[in-house]
Amino acid sequence: MSRRPWGFVAAGLLVALLLAGVVSNYASSHPDGLDSSLLKGCTVNSDGEITGGSCPAQRAEDHELSDSPLADYGIAGIDNGFLSTGLSGVVGVLLTFAIGGGAFWLLRRRTPQRSDTPANQGG
Repeated sequence: MSRRPWGFVAAGLLVALLLAGVVSNYASSHPDGLDSSLLKGCTVNSDGEITGGSCPAQRAEDHELSDSPLADYGIAGIDNGFLSTGLSGVVGVLLTFAIGGGAFWLLRRRTPQRSDTPANQGG
């Protein structure tokens, strides 16, 4: 393949940025299967806080990076939830693209450089 698929890569990046920046704000706020299975046996109030019972979720601890700038699908210091979630998605996509692109660039197959002068023509 002699052509580089820059248009395809740019279109994919644009779609990922739109999904992360806009559509991510409309994702479900209900807990996923893992969260809900950890809450079995407990009573939970409307805010999602455990009020009674016994369940594995009571022994859960915060992650070491829970106070990092991009924790909880938002950016620390931005009060607007829509903007915070969208920007954190965009930053995540750009970081992933940069790290992945850098890795592919480092690991790319290099073709030997062709010389303009003929080698060993003998004579």
